[in-house]
Amino acid sequence: MWAMAAKEFRELSRDRRTVAMLIALPILLLVVFGFAASFDVSSIKTIVVGPQAQLFADRAAAQAGSPFNILAIRTGDGEAQAEDALRRGEATIVIVADLAHPAVLIDGADLFGAKAAVVAISNMAGRAAAGSATGTGSAATTAALPALPTPRILFNPDLKTSTIMVPALAGMILLFVGTVATSLGVVRERQSGTLEQLAVMPFRPADIFVGKIVPYLVLAVVDMTMVIGAGMLIFGVPFNGNPLVFALGAMLFLFVTLGIGVLISTVSETQGQAIQLAIMTLLPQILLSGLIFPLDSIVWGVRWISYVLPLTYFVQISRGVLVRGAPIDALVLPLVALAILGVVVFGLSMLRFRRDLAPAGAPARRKANVEKTGGVA
Repeated sequence: MWAMAAKEFRELSRDRRTVAMLIALPILLLVVFGFAASFDVSSIKTIVVGPQAQLFADRAAAQAGSPFNILAIRTGDGEAQAEDALRRGEATIVIVADLAHPAVLIDGADLFGAKAAVVAISNMAGRAAAGSATGTGSAATTAALPALPTPRILFNPDLKTSTIMVPALAGMILLFVGTVATSLGVVRERQSGTLEQLAVMPFRPADIFVGKIVPYLVLAVVDMTMVIGAGMLIFGVPFNGNPLVFALGAMLFLFVTLGIGVLISTVSETQGQAIQLAIMTLLPQILLSGLIFPLDSIVWGVRWISYVLPLTYFVQISRGVLVRGAPIDALVLPLVALAILGVVVFGLSMLRFRRDLAPAGAPARRKANVEKTGGVA
């Protein structure tokens, strides 16, 4: 028994990837669920527009514990500009401080922020009414500010969870197919020995690389189409934006995930190792991308990780296009971020894939094979 235990310890010590996962994964889960697993939103991104915008912003700032994070004060804007600001994802709530036409507009695509905003507006109105009744508020200020009406929730008026989850789930499908399926497919070639055969055949590495990932690209597109279609038919998820903008974001995201999958395959010798590394890359993206927990509830010490994860940007694009109908110029930042991540990851995976196709002696074998086939390259 002791001999078997000693043998297992020796084998485990040689498998550094498994040891790293057994140590790193519990720490990762502890950090994520300790600092990021929260649905509470303590800071609500707010824009105030209208003639009395400055007065309202001053009153909100003077209240202790106010959750409103005033991002901008636009005295010359009205309700139409407020709706456009929400559609572009500039804020969670826009307050129209206008004596003639006051309004409170809330972005329902930001589910948890919207719920927090409804509660905050209700509390603020209650405190204002109590102050007027007791005479503790400034009479001049109270007279100069409009009474806030019932908030109007845009894009997701019923605050349905499925409306914001289905667009994000499309990203998780692409992530799974691009990362797990691609990495397992390439590693399977290495385990079966066919990768060595490809290395001595008259194929360019780029041809082999593209040929390996095209089937997974097609499969991911089919899966994503099925998820979005089922979400629209079964759950009533809207598609308010431009399909071409969504397709562009999806292709850039898939570009990154396929690169991650190939990169994992180049550093894995078995399918078990590929699955372990895929899990290590999938968990942070699912938990820290805003797919489940709102980004604003994550402390800054952990939140910075979210901004290097590709799923974070695809969630912003999918919810922006499908739910809010955001135009392409409002999504420039996530699109550019995905493009940069794609170039970096795809470049690294291509370099490592070339190295795998050029083992010791492979160039000479490839040259001999070319000569045998009559010089056909």
